Amino acid sequence: MLRKPVGLKAHSELLTATGWLALLVGCLEYDMGLRTAAEVTRAAAHKLGEEAGNTEIIGWSHEMSAWFALTQGRYRDVIAPACAAQDASRDHSVVVQLIAQEAKALARTGDSRKLRETLERGRAVLDGFPVPERTDNHFIVDPAKWDFYAMDAYRLAGEDSLAVMHANEVIASAVAPDGTVRAPMRMAEAKLTLGVAAARGGNLEEAITLGREATMAGRKSLPSLLMVAGELDAVLERSFPAEPETEKFRELLRSLR
Repeated sequence: MLRKPVGLKAHSELLTATGWLALLVGCLEYDMGLRTAAEVTRAAAHKLGEEAGNTEIIGWSHEMSAWFALTQGRYRDVIAPACAAQDASRDHSVVVQLIAQEAKALARTGDSRKLRETLERGRAVLDGFPVPERTDNHFIVDPAKWDFYAMDAYRLAGEDSLAVMHANEVIASAVAPDGTVRAPMRMAEAKLTLGVAAARGGNLEEAITLGREATMAGRKSLPSLLMVAGELDAVLERSFPAEPETEKFRELLRSLR
């Protein structure tokens, strides 16, 4: 369609639609473990956003870059794109997710003081946006996700009581009134968070049970799932190195890769 002669307005609308599609495809590719393809698609989305003059698409392309770095353990590389895009994207809810990625990286680098400040800033920015009509849109920040972001950050910071509190909120909001799970990845990561807290508290059986339940989610974002499950694996190795269940859980994670 872009190759056909169209008016300037229609051309801009096509660039915008193609940019959103590229963002979505890039997310799917990364979830499937296709790292190189996902980065190429993300870069294409960024370029389309620039050509269309769409700062929201550009912001989400930066958010994806931060997400890629986070799940690959390149924590210092998360903060740069997350912070770089926040001013340009301040009128769009993607700024909240950019702040959340910054907080997650700070938690993983051990900067607890700045972590709390960043979470408080993110909560304040989120409260400034109207409640979205459709939270099933991947590129709309659901206010309920803030518990998910905080849960992740506090788990990494070792503040288990706060992590557990937010994890229970995530689980409650992930279940629809009819009992169906409407946010399986949030549910899985919340269970892993509870598993980490249980392992740190000396409860091996509960930690393993929660870890196994988390890996059985029907829909998986493997990079994110393996990152958090790897944290549980590390805690189990430190706390219960000689237990057969610890090795069995590690084997389970290997089978998912």
